[in-house]
Amino acid sequence: MDVVQEFPAIIAQAPAMKPTLLPLRWPSALTLAQLNPIPQKFRPARKLRLRLRPTKSHEQPDDITRLQRSWDAWASLKALRTRRWSWWDLQHLTTFGFILFSLAILPPALFLKTAALVVLAVLLLMPITQQFFLPSLPIWTYLLYFFSSRFIGTEWRPHIWVKVLPALENVMYGANLSNILSAHTHAVLDVIAWVPYGLGHFTLPLACSIMLFLFAAPGTTPVFARAFGYMSMLGVTIQLVFPCTPPWYEKLHGLEPAHYGMEGSPAGLRRIDELFGVDMYTTSFTTAPVPFGAFPSLHAADAILEALFLQYCFPRFRPFFVFYAVWISWSTMYLNHHYAIDLVGGGIFAAVAYYLARTRWLPRPQLDKSTRWEYEYVEHGDRPRVYDEEYGAAAVYGMGLLRRPGSADSDEWTLGSSSSFDSASRGETLCSSSSSTPGILSPTTPSDDHYDVWSKVRVGVSKEGDAGDNVYVAH
Repeated sequence: MDVVQEFPAIIAQAPAMKPTLLPLRWPSALTLAQLNPIPQKFRPARKLRLRLRPTKSHEQPDDITRLQRSWDAWASLKALRTRRWSWWDLQHLTTFGFILFSLAILPPALFLKTAALVVLAVLLLMPITQQFFLPSLPIWTYLLYFFSSRFIGTEWRPHIWVKVLPALENVMYGANLSNILSAHTHAVLDVIAWVPYGLGHFTLPLACSIMLFLFAAPGTTPVFARAFGYMSMLGVTIQLVFPCTPPWYEKLHGLEPAHYGMEGSPAGLRRIDELFGVDMYTTSFTTAPVPFGAFPSLHAADAILEALFLQYCFPRFRPFFVFYAVWISWSTMYLNHHYAIDLVGGGIFAAVAYYLARTRWLPRPQLDKSTRWEYEYVEHGDRPRVYDEEYGAAAVYGMGLLRRPGSADSDEWTLGSSSSFDSASRGETLCSSSSSTPGILSPTTPSDDHYDVWSKVRVGVSKEGDAGDNVYVAH
């Protein structure tokens, strides 16, 4: 009993002991290797992958905005001899195949055809002209292919479908939308529909190319030109293989069978000629090379493709680009040139062409750059998806702790550039705070102190040093 009474006194005389704190730290980033159930000694050896700094012999030149000024065609021939060809180069064979086919069906003019091929070869060999004519060659090929298709013999042409599109229109929408929209006309509506259909369709591709060349990332215009050209070539091919009558034919001839040799019609554009007292569209549409090319609508396909490229490079103006695509889609039906199903087909064509180009070749825009001359480097294609984003592993393991490759392990050349760290961040730079890049330290000094509650460290700015010096004070 005496011992129990003396125990508090013994405790009071003992030296004060500091209580032990349990270690509480933020969990470190998990990696897929840590989740691998195979023991380390049984795993296959991996080769060390080195991230090399780009040199002058890397893919990108010192100045990616520099244009070629050389007239030396021999240099292009030397480059062709040392070029490493790939399967993607088959696009050039396809383009030249369309050119040869178009020249073959044209009326006999051996001297003019030979001269055209010689001029084309010279333009493609001289570096100063090659940089413009080689990317835009699919567009020139499409125009040649379209206008020369009138010379295809009727014995080689397929059957003209008159009832297919009206039937699909009624099945999908329950009514003929084109006939409904074109039933009530007015001079003001005619002018509103004429602006995108009769003017924008022919001028906007050039305006869009110039805009992308001046203000988008270097290399955007060639990708747009190829996507535009190949999509249009495929569209004309389908119009020739699967010819369908447009809505104006149903108004003029009903559902009677059509035959080659029938004249086309300007439809609603005839009212524009009568309004202005000129012949801008009556003659050209009456003698159109493909009068029964209703499906797909290249008016809609071109406008949607232009809108997709422009909204990707200039997202601030996305509502305007969407409005233009809807505007020209309405005008095609109001002027009685296309069914709604034709617009759907053209939109699918444009979407496929755009997303194929964006996935692999389209440069990523850096939204802090105003013109092409401000770019120091470009990244092509979509930003690669990491495992936890693509397959939802972050939801399985919790808190998104799977390590994102490239967020904090980038090469010095990219970090040392004044350009954005990752153009896929849509305008966010290293100096900005983003939750999508949790492992990156900003190179700039924060405006106020930041207290790390887990490591008991306060990060702040030195009062005596420069503004750019970070000070870490332990407590």
